[in-house]
Amino acid sequence: MSNAMTADARGRHPEVFTYPEFTSREANHYREQGYVHLGRTLTAEGLQQVRDQVMQAWTAEKGAFDPQGTWLHNALLPDIHHLSDLVRTYYFNGPMVAIAEQLIGPNIKAVTSQLTFKMRGNTMPFAWHQDNVYGELDPYNAITCLTALDDADVKNGCLRLIPGSHREGQADYRHTEEDRRAQRAVELAVDDSRAIPIPMKAGECLIFHCHMLHHSEGNRAKDRDRRLMLFRYADADAVEVYHDRRPRLGRLLRGRTLFPEVETFEADLSG
Repeated sequence: MSNAMTADARGRHPEVFTYPEFTSREANHYREQGYVHLGRTLTAEGLQQVRDQVMQAWTAEKGAFDPQGTWLHNALLPDIHHLSDLVRTYYFNGPMVAIAEQLIGPNIKAVTSQLTFKMRGNTMPFAWHQDNVYGELDPYNAITCLTALDDADVKNGCLRLIPGSHREGQADYRHTEEDRRAQRAVELAVDDSRAIPIPMKAGECLIFHCHMLHHSEGNRAKDRDRRLMLFRYADADAVEVYHDRRPRLGRLLRGRTLFPEVETFEADLSG
């Protein structure tokens, strides 16, 4: 992103982001089914700039796909907003923030940014899980936003989810601190007969509830990558249940927080 890029009078960046209307119909679908496909949130120019910036970061950190590498090495790059100024603006001030405010409430923080890639050759599936099992946050209303950087379909490992599964609440699964240190993946036992694929076009965004059951198969396409960018937003006072209920650190985006450490976290980052 050029440092010369400025927001319009409404604080928006229409040259790089699009701002889909979030109607009562979408809100009802989210409440009932646990997810909503927003459609496009990056313009063609914004998509190209984001791809360029994140691939520079990915290549510097990961290099080429390593068939002998761990799932974490091959699939995830955390804190991508530290490595791309356009991603940081998208994360802190992009179109998903206003929608997060509608779904969560007036006090919002940004708690996760990462790349979730399945490059061509990476045929490893990602097991059924809830994002709130990897990082259990209370209150239980955090959302995940996935932005597709490539067209994603069944062949190259698009997301699959179980509509309405968020209503079942937090899964009875303990992902221990040892599991986290060992980089063990969560693997929930799921009846996936109700699962559906969610194809996405590059530049589109999908939002789902922290209790949504989801997974993806490996990338079986020989000539296509499946690159996603993942953000999580939570209530500004959300705590980590697995960490003695300490406040989850994240940039305060809207409203107030009870925790001074949240109020100051990444407050010096522009975006």
